[in-house]
Amino acid sequence: MAELPTHLSPSSATAYEGCARRWKFKYVDRQREPSGQAALVGSFAHRVLELLCEFPAVERTLDQAKIVAKQQWPEFEQDEDYQLLELDQSKARAFRWQAWLAVSGLWDLEDPAKVEVVATEQKVNVALDGVPFVGIVDRVDRDAGKLVVSDYKSGALPGERWRKDKVQQVMLYAAALWASTGELPDRTRLLYLGQRILDVRVTEQRIEESVADLSRIWDQMAISCDTDTFEPNTTVLCGWCPFVNQCPEGQAEIDRRIQAGTLPAHAPAGSIALEPLVA
Repeated sequence: MAELPTHLSPSSATAYEGCARRWKFKYVDRQREPSGQAALVGSFAHRVLELLCEFPAVERTLDQAKIVAKQQWPEFEQDEDYQLLELDQSKARAFRWQAWLAVSGLWDLEDPAKVEVVATEQKVNVALDGVPFVGIVDRVDRDAGKLVVSDYKSGALPGERWRKDKVQQVMLYAAALWASTGELPDRTRLLYLGQRILDVRVTEQRIEESVADLSRIWDQMAISCDTDTFEPNTTVLCGWCPFVNQCPEGQAEIDRRIQAGTLPAHAPAGSIALEPLVA
């Protein structure tokens, strides 16, 4: 029997839905999963924007963001996950430019000097329909006196069919804020930096649907842990799984795609799949 984690976060729920086997390696076995370059670009942009929004509104300028980014970079580049990227000088420069484009992309969407920021990196820790839910809300705002949940996204805007889990994440944040403050947020905003904003109105029905889905996932996790059964979901994404050399089904999927010529050349697990499985 595996031990069920003490709480559930949006990222954990999404990971379980994507592949229960990979979720088990990370959240039950506590194996380290290094952040990839895209995730690290997002982490740096989030940090800069978090600190920027702590300034008085009039000082939330692009020039101030440059100052904050410059101040934060020396510490960030010492981060273990960043060091693991092993970027040469040219690639490191490209990384910094990509991160800056994410930061400056906020001004393509809004003027942060005109936003009434209530809190940044707001931690939530509540029970939602009996599920111990935790998370960190990028930004809580007020617009015309009403509460708004804002979440930064540094990746590409997904197509319609791939947006459900992103919307559900911010809807759960809205549910958590409602449970902890007694105030129902008016809407959620997914800010795809440099691209567009996805506004979703918060309703009690949407909250109930998102919480019900969270409860379903939590119950399934409990069953998986009780039975010590974590079925893999083998797709092309196995090519980016850091645990593929511990998963026979995942490695078989990679090998099949290599033979068929359908594994993208930049998939990092392509070389891992040729190594012996870890017992």
